[in-house]
Amino acid sequence: MMTDNNTLEMTILQIETATTACSVALAKDGQVIAVRELNQHNIHAEVITLYIDELLKQTGLIYADLDAVAVSSGPGSYTGLRIGVSTAKGLCFGLDKPLIAVETLSAMAQGMISTSSLAPRTLLCPMIDARRMEVYTALYNIDGSEVKPTTAEIIDENSFAEYLKDNSIVFFGDGADKCKEMLGNHPNAIFIAGFANSATHLTQKALAKFVNGQFEDVAYFEPFYLKDFLVTQKKA
Repeated sequence: MMTDNNTLEMTILQIETATTACSVALAKDGQVIAVRELNQHNIHAEVITLYIDELLKQTGLIYADLDAVAVSSGPGSYTGLRIGVSTAKGLCFGLDKPLIAVETLSAMAQGMISTSSLAPRTLLCPMIDARRMEVYTALYNIDGSEVKPTTAEIIDENSFAEYLKDNSIVFFGDGADKCKEMLGNHPNAIFIAGFANSATHLTQKALAKFVNGQFEDVAYFEPFYLKDFLVTQKKA
């Protein structure tokens, strides 16, 4: 959007619904100007559009002022991702705005980088709960670059052994707590409690993708579920 003094300001609506957190943020030129979020099970469908309306009213903006919509693209909760991506795509269709996808684990790593002091030779391991002892996870350097790509892993006492040998690893996210019993005794394993996914964590990656024109095809874009969604039925 052009301002009166002919400078370019980019306003991006950011949506995060991949976990129990339902979070919506508005960012202008890479700075968050407003956020609404709630970390609670099964709340996404109820509050997401309300939060978006509230943010626009708070900032004095209208939907037409948005330059793009960014969404956390997965992996994560099937239902949460579907709600977030459907909302983002609906806005992009209706407003004729570009859609930006930010991989969820990458955004989590960026959130940890932006809020923590991290020592050299530290790796970041965001984890999203994927039932039982399985998690969605990846490894990142403290500059945000990827060390190990996103996978669904069953965690045991040997997980990440080759990386823990020479590096400290910070484990965080809603999948990390259940892995602490397996990995927490290693001297190089650091577990951070209370980390919640937030739409504010999308900010820098969403801005970079906007500047580079890295947009998704709104008609065909689907969340990164990683695993097929399984529906279980009780036997009659």
